[in-house]
Amino acid sequence: MSRDRGPRRPRRLDRSALTAVSLTVLSLSASGCVVVHGEREVLPATTRAEAAKALEQFTDAYNKADKAYDGSLDAGFTTGALAAIDSARLKAGRANNPDGNPAHSPLELTDAKFTIPKKAGWPRWFVADTRANKGGDARWLLVFTRDGLEDTWEAAYLTLVAPGDVPEFKTDKDGWAEAVPANSTDLAAAPTDLSEDYTTYLKDGGKTFADGPHTDAWRELRKKRSTRPGLVTQYIDEPLTDGDYAPLALRTKDGGAMVFFTTRHFEKQTAAQGTSVPTPNKDVLALTDGEIKQSLTMEFVSNEVALDPAGPGQVSVLGRIQGMTSAKGE
Repeated sequence: MSRDRGPRRPRRLDRSALTAVSLTVLSLSASGCVVVHGEREVLPATTRAEAAKALEQFTDAYNKADKAYDGSLDAGFTTGALAAIDSARLKAGRANNPDGNPAHSPLELTDAKFTIPKKAGWPRWFVADTRANKGGDARWLLVFTRDGLEDTWEAAYLTLVAPGDVPEFKTDKDGWAEAVPANSTDLAAAPTDLSEDYTTYLKDGGKTFADGPHTDAWRELRKKRSTRPGLVTQYIDEPLTDGDYAPLALRTKDGGAMVFFTTRHFEKQTAAQGTSVPTPNKDVLALTDGEIKQSLTMEFVSNEVALDPAGPGQVSVLGRIQGMTSAKGE
């Protein structure tokens, strides 16, 4: 849990600190060719076989951690937003069930489709689009990243998207995708700005984002919650853009981009004098410091995936997964 208000970077503070500075000769088993691997070489992030292996290793670690409610079992396979959300979930679960998860049901990811961009430098990353035995018919989109050849692939983003909402990606003749620079100016919004744009929109509204369940509908829901009799609810939204929370974007076939980005949210409930805050559930209590008397402040990390069109237009938020990471009672 984070008690300060600065960005948290689980396990890795800065990707650039781990960047390889020397050229290495790498034999790519998938093609049988030998290429120079370095900061300026534009290469596929990985092979399709290695991507499949990374997904398998993540799923195995995730299931072990979920069964035991032990965050150490998948800590080496998650990072960024997913690590923040998952580690807090496991911490709460273990506090309430020290012997493990009594409702554990293994996650199964099938029908995996891998979109692997060619790019120079680190981090390198790819997207796995899978079917799961949970979450209905939604597609599970996982983004895996790593900072060097010897590093383990770690899942940084996980979002669920309706099957028909996953776009077609731009690929070359060999099937490799195109990574969009974070500061790209040919989109409706630069990927590096989306986190801040989104938090600004949640506060003030505007035309940057298209209507949907994660935009105008969410703003309306929060407005209703903030005016309940006897209970004042305040919201503060913050961008998260550094280190393992950095946005990642893939070029779509129509010239736009699919962008994964992270935000942080605070929800403070304050009861009227003489009343008390509604008692939270046991998972919230497991992550709460202090005694809940008249107020409860909950901190959430959220990871979003959005379609960012080429040129002028509105950004569409396709999916969002949010998890509470800490709370404070006063």
